[in-house]
Amino acid sequence: MVSDKTKPVDSFVVKLKSFAKSTQHFTNGILDNFGFSTRRRPIEILKRLQREAFSDIMKLRDRQDKVERLLSFKTSKSSPFHETSTRVRGEIEALGLLLMIGRIHEGNQEAVNRTGIKTGVNSRFIFETMVREKDLLTAEFVAKGQLDGSLSLAKVIYSANVNDWCSLIAVPLGAQCSDVGLTSHSFTGPQLLDHHIGSGISLTMKKSNFIASLAQFVTHLEPAVSTHWLSTFAQVTHHLSWSTKVSLMTLNKTPKFSSQDVSLGPIALPIGLFRHRKEPIEAGDGSFGSTALVLESDLDSSTKVGGWVEMNNLESRCLKWGASVSDLPEDDIGWGLKVAGSVAGSNVWDHYQLEAFSKVKFGENFLLQPSLLYVKNGSTQFPALAIKSTWSF
Repeated sequence: MVSDKTKPVDSFVVKLKSFAKSTQHFTNGILDNFGFSTRRRPIEILKRLQREAFSDIMKLRDRQDKVERLLSFKTSKSSPFHETSTRVRGEIEALGLLLMIGRIHEGNQEAVNRTGIKTGVNSRFIFETMVREKDLLTAEFVAKGQLDGSLSLAKVIYSANVNDWCSLIAVPLGAQCSDVGLTSHSFTGPQLLDHHIGSGISLTMKKSNFIASLAQFVTHLEPAVSTHWLSTFAQVTHHLSWSTKVSLMTLNKTPKFSSQDVSLGPIALPIGLFRHRKEPIEAGDGSFGSTALVLESDLDSSTKVGGWVEMNNLESRCLKWGASVSDLPEDDIGWGLKVAGSVAGSNVWDHYQLEAFSKVKFGENFLLQPSLLYVKNGSTQFPALAIKSTWSF
């Protein structure tokens, strides 16, 4: 039985415990309000920190996206040459010719010119720049006749690949048919490919085994009379197999405008819709028309054979022809044989040229090509020795 003296003590202890609990609840409530609750578990704190860090990361990413969009917009407004690389290639060529002939006179001068060999030292520098990943801009500078001669801009070509089956080529300066032709030049000829025809544009279409090219050019010359010629070049190539192809090409060049007092510039051309009278085209005024048939075949990676015939449209009796065979490996001694000529009337073998040559490579950049020629032009005939050395970089 508990005495009456112990009751006040028990009551005081109970009140003291109740006061301690109420004080603890009050303190925890205050800490909760300030975010310092002692009851929170560590994982809850980590979750809160993760949510705050994720929010900051998303804000930073949104700012980065805005900066990237701004930079891409500025880049799209810049030049198409932005961050493009230019490849530079150079070539210095020295060519000498030893004619085994007594003396040069008017009778054999034409035969010497028929060799087509231009002696001397020529240098050429080619700058190639990729534009918009698919297009190519090419500028060619040349210096002819001497090693220290001044360089001049000889050719500018812009090649645009529209898609897999269509391409465009613009040649503002120094155009030749070979710039838009589809042959691999594994042999000499046909000669219409070497015609200098000023400036112009061409369109090439590909379909299955056929390739067609159509080009329009304007030529401007100013001797005593300012004259413009309009030239049209067309070519169709059919791949008979993976290694053999046949090409039909034609070139037609006619004078369009002549004047002694008026000069319209190199690429200004009157079309003559309101011309009152039509002036006849005179023979020998620069008109040219020619059609050629070319056959090429690759026997292996280095051996090639080819042949061609060319007919003058203005003079049906004049027929030119040529054939070649060559074996020119990259890292070994190569050789080749070329023969070309022309037929005038019934004299088939009165005009022809035979050439046998070899190629020897020294190192990576130096090439030596000796060749032996035999030229026959009517009653004139002679052998010749030509030596060509080429240093490229």
